[in-house]
Amino acid sequence: MIRNILFLVVPLASVGPGTAMAQSTAAEPYIPGVTYQTTNPYYLQPNPFYFEGRVDWNLLKITQPVNAWDYFERGIHEQEDLGEPAAAIADYQQSISLNNLANGTCQIVTSAMPAAAGGQMNPAPCMFSVRLRLAGLLAPTQPQQAIALYNQVVAIDPLRTGVHEAIAATYVSMAQAAPPASAPSLYAQAVTEYKNELALSPVTALETALTGDVANNAHVHWALSEIYRVTNDPTDQMSELNLYLQATQWHSDTYPWRIALAKARIAEASAAVAARKERREK
Repeated sequence: MIRNILFLVVPLASVGPGTAMAQSTAAEPYIPGVTYQTTNPYYLQPNPFYFEGRVDWNLLKITQPVNAWDYFERGIHEQEDLGEPAAAIADYQQSISLNNLANGTCQIVTSAMPAAAGGQMNPAPCMFSVRLRLAGLLAPTQPQQAIALYNQVVAIDPLRTGVHEAIAATYVSMAQAAPPASAPSLYAQAVTEYKNELALSPVTALETALTGDVANNAHVHWALSEIYRVTNDPTDQMSELNLYLQATQWHSDTYPWRIALAKARIAEASAAVAARKERREK
């Protein structure tokens, strides 16, 4: 699931007064917190979207955050540089309060911006990265809030991969901690989300012809097989493990030991299916 999200760090040489994202230079002297970074070439202005990667906090020279992007960047600094998740959570929450569909401080973009808009949107587009980061921090202790944040990201960018997988993994964690009577429905929701993830990157005939791939996203197939193993569904477990092996045929796995384990589990599941069939026929 998405817990630690890596972003491209902007090279210093690539960000400056001449770049499209940077604030235009102003005649007045730079006063942090007063001129809102108008003369700081490292401070990125939405044009019209916020830059959602990381910028080194020391380069921003922000004395006090004043908008959603400022709080987002300070939250990254607290999370990654200082190792202070509580402070990061507070700043991410403040960022979202200033970039929020419910209070009209952001909007979901579903079409091209009219030329007459002059390169600006009011309100600004809703940011996804701050929601992903906050969801990752909240998932272990506040899973329902994390799922709500992930669903906001789905609304902002329905085609973004990895989000449904993160929702599914959160449901799995909830199922593992839930009373036995509640676990099946949570696992079922996880299965739905994993299947939604797979639907975002289907294997097409052209892809198979070009690459030889007949399945993709090995980690999702592995995760589905684990759910079916826990819920005692050997038929679907075998199906997902076979898809996992197909997906790893040309690309291996981050955890290559799983490949051998998958083959062993297919044999176990096959034996379980045969035993069930034999019992039904008696």
